[in-house]
Amino acid sequence: MVKILVIEDEESVRENILELLDAEGFDAILAENGQKGLHLAQQHDPDLILCDVLMPEMDGYGVLSALRSQGTTATIPFLFLTAKAAKTDIKQGMNLGANAYLTKPFTLAELLDAIATHVGVIHR
Repeated sequence: MVKILVIEDEESVRENILELLDAEGFDAILAENGQKGLHLAQQHDPDLILCDVLMPEMDGYGVLSALRSQGTTATIPFLFLTAKAAKTDIKQGMNLGANAYLTKPFTLAELLDAIATHVGVIHR
């Protein structure tokens, strides 16, 4: 089963993503801020990370930078899920090593396509 870490500070968004991932057969792990997300990534070695940009304690850019600097987490596919859609925001995320950048609101199909692209699973 594909393990996906979701790092999102808004509880309703986090829970919606959890429901979508569960319904599609993924094993989802949740973190409500970047600091906890970083810890869970190191502890659980997920197959993919979905992460918001604007969060308390550590933003998504900080999470990605920290993950990319550690050997055990450096190659985990990392997708930003965020409302920050300016070209400069996207460029910053991609320059830090993000694999994709989905802007909110996104559809289930867009999310599943992004997951399939980066972990090689195909869903309905």
